[in-house]
Amino acid sequence: MKHFATNIFFIFFTLQINAQQIKVLTKGTKTSLRGLCAVTDKIIWASGSAGTVAKSLDSGNTWKWMTVKGFEKKDFRDIEAFDENTAIIMAVDSPAYILKTTDGGENWKTVYENHTKGMFLDAMAFSDETNGTLIGDPINGKFFIARTKDGGNSWQEEIPNNLPSAAIGEACFASSGTNIRKLSNGKEIFVSGGLCSNLFISSKKIVLPILQGKESTGANSIAAKNNKIFIVVGGDFTERNQITQNCLVTTNAGKSWKQPQIFPTGYRSCIQHISKKMWITCGLNGVDVTTNDGKIFTQISTESFHVCSKSKYGNAVFFAGQGGKIAILYN
Repeated sequence: MKHFATNIFFIFFTLQINAQQIKVLTKGTKTSLRGLCAVTDKIIWASGSAGTVAKSLDSGNTWKWMTVKGFEKKDFRDIEAFDENTAIIMAVDSPAYILKTTDGGENWKTVYENHTKGMFLDAMAFSDETNGTLIGDPINGKFFIARTKDGGNSWQEEIPNNLPSAAIGEACFASSGTNIRKLSNGKEIFVSGGLCSNLFISSKKIVLPILQGKESTGANSIAAKNNKIFIVVGGDFTERNQITQNCLVTTNAGKSWKQPQIFPTGYRSCIQHISKKMWITCGLNGVDVTTNDGKIFTQISTESFHVCSKSKYGNAVFFAGQGGKIAILYN
């Protein structure tokens, strides 16, 4: 009877996974998209290299492509959108900029700039339309952090004494805008990579048992559920098919970690919690899904993507990547 029940479970699990498919909505634009924010099932914003921003108001069926004037050579690796008119984009390297639009992308206002040598911004996370946090690579041995309390209209840099320290060769990856998250209990979490890889919860540092030791290794993305269940993905972006030590799961907010029974099928740059026990992760060689909180991952597509995003006010899941490629998850 136990063997029969186990077979039934795996049949049901397989049917669930096989029902998920990826549909490419658009591609061919000469930009690498790493910023993606689905506001609703219809309103989606994306951002990327060559000063590019894209917006759809009809679930991705049609897109408006924009090049931000004066920033044609900047790489906007993260975007946070609040409706069809309001969005914030982040240009990563020195000089680093944050821009905001309130008229659907027709005009952009510079709300933050930093000309510090070595400045490199990695990601933004917002808990609501007012409060957000920005993370950047270490400057003088300290991770860079800035915060907004007015919807991104102004940003305040954290004082050095309050900044978490970074080890030699430790940094963050600006691969998908998802290495920092805001929890519902008010705490901030972010992950690092490189020669060593850690999880930072407020001022607490937790060593991650993930692939590390090279500049190209470590944690790239973290997603959270119930403030306790976190899944971290990464690996080595120079070894896209590497299938060990590329994913970690904790059910107690980082006190202990487990590896999946079946790993994602390669390096992964982004993970998102979708619903209940379902999570989705993407990378250079495809997309994987788990329906049991990270115990088993199954590849559902070999399409390459940098980032995925579940709509804030809806159920749709979108993907973006190289060559202006944007896709949707469907059953």
